[in-house]
Amino acid sequence: MVNSLRTKLSMSYVIAAVIIVFLINALTNLFVVEHFREYVNENQQLRNKEIVATLAAQYKGNDNWNIDSVASIGESYLINGIIIKVKDINGKTLWDAKEHNNGMCQQIIEHMAANSNGIAGSKEAKYTEVPYSLYNNLNKVGVVEIGTYGPNYLNEHDKAFIDAFNNVLIGVGLFSLVFALILGWIMSRWLSSPISRVISAAKSISKGYYSERISRRSNTTEINELTSTVNQLAESLEKQEALRKRLTGDVAHELRTPLATLQSHMEAMIDGIWEADAERLKSCHEEIVRISKMVGDLEKLTKYEGDKPVLDKELFDIAELAKRLIQNFESQFLNKGLNIEFIGDSTEINADRDKISQVIINLLSNALKYTPEGGLVQVVIKSDPNAVILAIKDNGPGIPGEDLPYIFERFYRADKSRNRLTGGSGIGLTISKAIVAAHGGSIGVQSSPDTGTEFTVTLPKQKA
Repeated sequence: MVNSLRTKLSMSYVIAAVIIVFLINALTNLFVVEHFREYVNENQQLRNKEIVATLAAQYKGNDNWNIDSVASIGESYLINGIIIKVKDINGKTLWDAKEHNNGMCQQIIEHMAANSNGIAGSKEAKYTEVPYSLYNNLNKVGVVEIGTYGPNYLNEHDKAFIDAFNNVLIGVGLFSLVFALILGWIMSRWLSSPISRVISAAKSISKGYYSERISRRSNTTEINELTSTVNQLAESLEKQEALRKRLTGDVAHELRTPLATLQSHMEAMIDGIWEADAERLKSCHEEIVRISKMVGDLEKLTKYEGDKPVLDKELFDIAELAKRLIQNFESQFLNKGLNIEFIGDSTEINADRDKISQVIINLLSNALKYTPEGGLVQVVIKSDPNAVILAIKDNGPGIPGEDLPYIFERFYRADKSRNRLTGGSGIGLTISKAIVAAHGGSIGVQSSPDTGTEFTVTLPKQKA
């Protein structure tokens, strides 16, 4: 069963209140009531001492008692709900409340039984008559038996206090439950409202409305982070959607031109306008090769960006590999009037040699295309205990800042005016990024009009 956040928060507050009230009641009965029991017992003992002292004062000496006073005292205590029986030293009964008014005594005993369980945790008790000795000048002159109903007997005032105390606890418990329910509802609404806005925005984004944003801020850090994340997601999706549309257009453009050329050439030869000689067939073949290369590059990219790209790793010297590839480009750099230099020492790395070669070739090709005559291209290899850093830097015109975040996207071209003859297929950097990512590394770019462009590849120096 799935419940809303409001329901769960409200229920959590109610459950917390129930637990707290239960603990308060348990602790109260454990500590407060225990002390109250001691207080009641102390009061009973003080009362009994008062009875003993009052009766002992009625002794006249020589086994003589003021019988009228004893009877008067016994009657007054009986009226107050205390049953006593007074005997002299010889065991002769001087006054007995039961003999005086047995019916009233039975009512008092029944009342004691009803009030004896007024304290929580009290055990079952029965009526007993506790004897107390009467002394006159340190001489025992008699005995008074005081009726009691165990140590937990409560008089009317004690019972009223216990009832009031329990009513307060019940009232506090009910108030806590109502307060917890109201507070839970307020808090759940306070928390769920911004989350509801996030849900609404997320639904709009899922339907393709990528311009949706959550503008209202919350005073809860986590909710602000959530709304910020959703806004960033929407912005990213909006950019990706724009890139996707641009990619579709770029792919169509890249394919349309060679296909249109092929179509026009083939139609001209079919119609007899052109003769199907070797030169024209060669031109058509070049266009077919160009299309095949683009499709091949896309297949490579799909393979490198797969969930588990296959890497044929081996231990090799990346500096030696870079030097050999530089030599392969040397004539092209000389023909364009460019200088190229290598900086670095021998460094071994455990990686796929062919795929790392593809990365270096792609970066050297870019540097060759966009470095003006008389420029300089540097290939630098550095290493630390954990990684190898390959940097290829030129002093060309640089890449505009607004294009840098998208330079590794498929078919993205910072120079919108360049054609496919100088720009290639437009996915070389995308392939390079996929290869580096498959090795667990990273590739980045820094560029400015003053210093040119520098691509940096960081590869983990894994042991074989």
